[in-house]
Amino acid sequence: MSLRAEYRKLIRERAGHVMPGVYDALSARIAERAGFKLIGGGGFAAIGTMLGGADMGQSNMRDYADHYGRICAAVNVPVSVDADTGFGDVHNVTQMVRSFETAGVSGIMIGDQSFPNRCGYLPGKDVISVEEMIAKIRAAVAARRDPDLVIIARTDSRSDLGLDEAILRCKLYLEAGADLAKPQGVDRPEEIARCMEEIPCEFAATLSQAARQRFTDIAELKAQGVATISMPSISLFAAAHAVDATLRSLATAGSLSSVEGELMQLDDYNELVDLNGMIANEITFREEAARLVQRHGAHSTPKTSETIEMGGNVR
Repeated sequence: MSLRAEYRKLIRERAGHVMPGVYDALSARIAERAGFKLIGGGGFAAIGTMLGGADMGQSNMRDYADHYGRICAAVNVPVSVDADTGFGDVHNVTQMVRSFETAGVSGIMIGDQSFPNRCGYLPGKDVISVEEMIAKIRAAVAARRDPDLVIIARTDSRSDLGLDEAILRCKLYLEAGADLAKPQGVDRPEEIARCMEEIPCEFAATLSQAARQRFTDIAELKAQGVATISMPSISLFAAAHAVDATLRSLATAGSLSSVEGELMQLDDYNELVDLNGMIANEITFREEAARLVQRHGAHSTPKTSETIEMGGNVR
C-alpha cells in the first residue's frame, strides 16, 4: 500500500490519529521513531525554522516544495502539508500540486484566505469569494497525477463570517472535488459535533499552541470520532524551548558540564540518523563494486589511508 493510500485508510478509520507537526527532516524522524502513523508540515513551523519569523505568508511555493521534500524523504509515514492559499490563482495551484506531489506529500491543504496567507489564529485575515476558491479546488484536483493524493480544502471564514458560512463553504468545497473540508477555528466540542453532523466528510481537528486557548484534548476528540488531530506547532515549540533553555544555561554558567545532562547522547543521535545503516550500505556498495571489478579483471585504484578515513570521499 502506498503512503497516500495509507493516509486515506487512516482518515476513514475516524480513530483520532494524532498528527504532530514537524519543522524539518530531523524532527520528522523523531516523530516517526515515537510511533506516530502520520505527520504534518505547515507554514507556522516552516517559516519559523527557514526564516526565523512569524507566519505572515512571506515564503514561496518553491521553498515549501524543497522543505516538504526533505521531510518526506526522511520518513516512511504519510506527510500531510499546508499549501497556504495555493500561492496564487489556478495556474499557481496547478504548479504547486505538481511540485508538492513530486516532493512526496500524501495530503495538501489549500485555504481560502486572501493573499498573503497568515497563521489562521492571527488577526487581520480575509477570505476570498467562494467561486474563486472552488476554481482553485478544481485546479488542484485536475493537477494531481496520483488519485490517492488527498486534497483538503480549508476555510478561514469562521472567525469573521460565522460558523454557518464556514459549514456552507465546506459543503461547496466538497462538491467541487475536495476529499476533505476543514473549518479552521472550530475548536469547541459543541461546534465540532455540529460540523461532524452537517459536513459530509471526516473531521480533521486541530490542537495548536498558536490558538492560545484550548477547549478540548486528545481523549475527548477521539471520543467524538474525529479522523485526525493535527498539532502543527508542537515540535517547533518543544525544540525552541529546549534550545533556548540550554543555551541560556550555557551562557550563564559558562560550563559545558552544566548542560550536558540536557543533551541527546551521541549514540542515541547516531541511531536517530541511522549512522550504522549508512555505514553498512557504504560497505555493501563498495564490496559489490569490488566483486564486479574483479570479475572483469579490471584494475581498481588502491585506497589510500585518507580515502578510508574519509569514508571513500577523497578531499
